[in-house]
Amino acid sequence: MDEGRKDALCKASFLYFYPFLNKTKVITKETIDKVYDAVRVEEVIGDFVQLKRAGSNFKGLSPFSDERTPSFMVSPVKQIWKDFSTGKGGNAIAFIMEHEHFSYPEAIRYLAKKYNIEIEETQRTDEEREAMNERESMFLVTEFAAQYFQKQLWDTEEGKAIAWTYFKERGFTNDTIKKFGLGYSPNTWDALTKEAQAKGYQLEFLEKTGLTIVGEDKTFDRFKGRVMFPIQSLSGRVLGFGGRILTNDKKAAKYLNSPESDLYHKSKVLYGISHAKQAIAKNDRCYLVEGYTDVIQMHQAGIENVVASSGTALTPDQIRLISRLTKNITVLFDGDAAGLRASLRGIDLILEEGMNVKVCSFPDGEDPDSFAKKTPLHDLLAYLDTEAKDFIQFKASLLMREAQNDPIKKAELIRDMVVSISKIPDRIKREIYIQECSRIMDISEDVLFNTLAQLLKKEVEAIGKQQKEAQKAFEVHRNETPEQPATGVDIQHLLEQRIIEILLLYGTQEVDFEDVLLKADERGEMVEVREWNRYKVFHRIYLSLQEDEIELAHPGFKQIYDDVIAYLHQNEQFDLDQYVAQLPPELSATVTGILMQEEREFLHNWESKNILVKDKVQGIAQYVTETILTLRWYWVNKIIDELKKEISPEADSDNSNTLEMIVDYLGLTSVFSKKLGRVISRHSLH
Repeated sequence: MDEGRKDALCKASFLYFYPFLNKTKVITKETIDKVYDAVRVEEVIGDFVQLKRAGSNFKGLSPFSDERTPSFMVSPVKQIWKDFSTGKGGNAIAFIMEHEHFSYPEAIRYLAKKYNIEIEETQRTDEEREAMNERESMFLVTEFAAQYFQKQLWDTEEGKAIAWTYFKERGFTNDTIKKFGLGYSPNTWDALTKEAQAKGYQLEFLEKTGLTIVGEDKTFDRFKGRVMFPIQSLSGRVLGFGGRILTNDKKAAKYLNSPESDLYHKSKVLYGISHAKQAIAKNDRCYLVEGYTDVIQMHQAGIENVVASSGTALTPDQIRLISRLTKNITVLFDGDAAGLRASLRGIDLILEEGMNVKVCSFPDGEDPDSFAKKTPLHDLLAYLDTEAKDFIQFKASLLMREAQNDPIKKAELIRDMVVSISKIPDRIKREIYIQECSRIMDISEDVLFNTLAQLLKKEVEAIGKQQKEAQKAFEVHRNETPEQPATGVDIQHLLEQRIIEILLLYGTQEVDFEDVLLKADERGEMVEVREWNRYKVFHRIYLSLQEDEIELAHPGFKQIYDDVIAYLHQNEQFDLDQYVAQLPPELSATVTGILMQEEREFLHNWESKNILVKDKVQGIAQYVTETILTLRWYWVNKIIDELKKEISPEADSDNSNTLEMIVDYLGLTSVFSKKLGRVISRHSLH
């Protein structure tokens, strides 16, 4: 990228705002360049999505949609990613912005921290200052609050006497307290609110994050007099807080969480996920516990692949968050029988999401916190390994204790287990679990399979009913709207997409093309002469489209085409990574979609099915010529169709000129057909 273009880009995009200061700053271009040089897209995305090798690429489950079959591709060679389920795509920075809702500067800061790059800043001028959006302002408020609570714990007598003492009694070391950013909210009505406002934070955002409660008569801190647990996103951003009261005030809730907001959705958050993500992916297993201190104590004991549902009932969104990193969950329960029974519903949800689930309970009176606190790491790992049971074994042993010798209760228990098995999407797994259930419960497989079939039939019927209702609604809507013409594949869209793909991947390559020229022979007659000439690919495409005065019809493709042609004409070198990075988000998504189009083959394992995909690199000249000729052919056919509409059916109408033009254009299509035939037969690549 040339320096002028890069400078303009920096001024337009790489700004970082501090709304509470009179002066604002911008990250220097040198820092941004270092980040671009250091980041590896597969490493960045690997922190959030479990990636598996697929040829020269990686694939995984989309982090932006609910899916069970991977449609998310990462290309280390091209340093881009594409989510085929949603159409999103881009480079590593685009992923962080999309996944974490970061602004561009925040994404740069996040990646700079990941790759240990020191951030350099310069003062911004008044003219460059812009307003922060609401979400970014809320994040700044939660970050300030997290730092404030930590400072209160470490630097005040009240914090040390109450919060630090409490955490020490729980067995947490100073390093652990700092690692999880634990803190203290003073037992004063508006200590945080006053401090934040004094620093320039607006009351509006303090209220929207739930840190401050604004009443008619007074304003006060939500977490007054509590020890504080920051709740972070997958990338470590502070979304909200959990606060525990230490007094015996029966009117106050023991634990209090931030209210729902634009940042914090408790059903979509797992406590400790930012600290656990790498260990979960590395160990290919996640331990799921209930409370904050369970997570912290397990981490301190040396087991870091652990997260908590934060005291709420487990939700599908929380399970999907784990599924991006691993398919294996071990649920850790304390010895409380009532709690175990209630938690079985969460196991069914995990099964329904296609996850592999084990269950491990602790002795009576113990929970993950207390057990990890007193058990050496080696013994703790051994216990988790030996005591973790498959869900069917666990459920059977738990419920059999309740059923004892009551045949009716035993029948209900068996049905309950089959209901759980019916949640499993994989048919083979269902059959294996039926066999296991038959063995454990001493009942014939036929009975269990019949029960399973009945349950699945009801489920299918329910789905069918929903589909019929949806179809009925669609029919009503369709009848109320004008009838649309039936269309197949949009050929022009496909061809224009190919042109953009060729320009981006091969635009600067020099290739030999066959030119057909008209020259006079010895007798002075004009004959076709074929010559091979060397062109840069982009130059050949540009000249060919200029020759026929063809413009791309798709607005996004046209915008990209004009931009990349201008760029290639002005620059000798073309860096694809930097070019994609400087595009606006909507064009970046289009470009990465085109670039990753051929990566779809890896999602479907074509090679294992003996279906060979043509390698464009082996025949760039042919691919370019085919594409241009086919686009010309398509374009001429459109003209012919328009001319046909001009033919008047009236007997006295003179349609001679129109018919003449149609004949001429039909002659062109014949030429295109012959040329395409020669190109294809010569290269024999189809």
